[in-house]
Amino acid sequence: MKHTSIRLADGRELIYFDEADDAVRASVDQRDLAAPPAPTQLRRDPLTEEWVAIASSRQGRPLLPPTSECPLCPSKPDYFTEIPADDYDVVVFENRFPSFSTNAEPGRLSAEPPGVRSVQEAGDGYPSTRPGVGRCEVVCFTPDHDSSFGKLPESRVRTVLAALAQRTAELSQVPGVEQVFCFENRGVEIGVTMHHPHGQIYAYPYVTPKTRQHLAAARRHHEATGRNLYADVLAAEIADGTRVLARNDHWTAFVPAFARWPFEVHLAPHRQVPDLAALSDEEREAAAPLWLSLVRGFDALFDGPMPYIGAWHQAPVREDRELAYLHLQLFSIRRGPGKLKYLAGSESAMGAFVNDIPPEEAAAALRTAMQATLS
Repeated sequence: MKHTSIRLADGRELIYFDEADDAVRASVDQRDLAAPPAPTQLRRDPLTEEWVAIASSRQGRPLLPPTSECPLCPSKPDYFTEIPADDYDVVVFENRFPSFSTNAEPGRLSAEPPGVRSVQEAGDGYPSTRPGVGRCEVVCFTPDHDSSFGKLPESRVRTVLAALAQRTAELSQVPGVEQVFCFENRGVEIGVTMHHPHGQIYAYPYVTPKTRQHLAAARRHHEATGRNLYADVLAAEIADGTRVLARNDHWTAFVPAFARWPFEVHLAPHRQVPDLAALSDEEREAAAPLWLSLVRGFDALFDGPMPYIGAWHQAPVREDRELAYLHLQLFSIRRGPGKLKYLAGSESAMGAFVNDIPPEEAAAALRTAMQATLS
């Protein structure tokens, strides 16, 4: 695989990941673009001790544009997009409407809204703020606007995995970045703003609340047993077998016994690694067909495009890496044909989930759907 970095008209980076080593990427971004937006701001919620990004520029991002105006398609002579070339394999570029940005340098204050003092100025004042250091990237899986991840060939999924691994390694070196998160939002029910098949990468300036929760549980488990928590969960699921969907020499896909979403699957390597960059070539090669099979199974479940989130859980850049265990969490809010699971009072306000579908039933349905995609 060959990767080539260029700069877009406003200075943002774009990287081509090509499956052919002789690919030439000489196209220049011919658009007249405004400068990137002002840095975002983080505000600390003292009730949860979590950071909230205030990113008003994201209000200007495209909302479900028609195919003829899609910014993720290759450029045409009469319409220039975010990708200057007329074709590509996989492309990664800095988001034009980011939640975090390297423009917000560590130690440099972003503009403060009226009535807000920075944490540097106010100490423990209210609210405490800091610059939104980090980076947000868009990952285009294919130039075909009408395709989807489930329609990609295995070779393209391997390219996507290689790109995510490379970006994880690179972004982990960016000053101020504490965690790298690779994910895909799919479907208007999830809240996507563009139909073109794509994922995203967030390089956070803090360790996210969900990861901190996972690591705290893993730390307690390790102190009590000397073992890795997720490794024990994986071993228990394999031993039970009821909820296992698919396996190969390096990975196992299963519905966790504690699934909180109607249809939720974990895909985990048999070897404990902290992130995608730590996988061997053989492990990445083996992940591609299982990842693809799971997504195709989701789409076959109700004979139509399944809204889902595909989330790669990775270790923080610096802390507790020995406690973390890389895995993909693929889940959907669809609980049946024409039925969605809405996060209402208990889930949204209290974080207390109620799952309408027993994980064992979900696993059985997904196994049948996955098998149907092979026939």
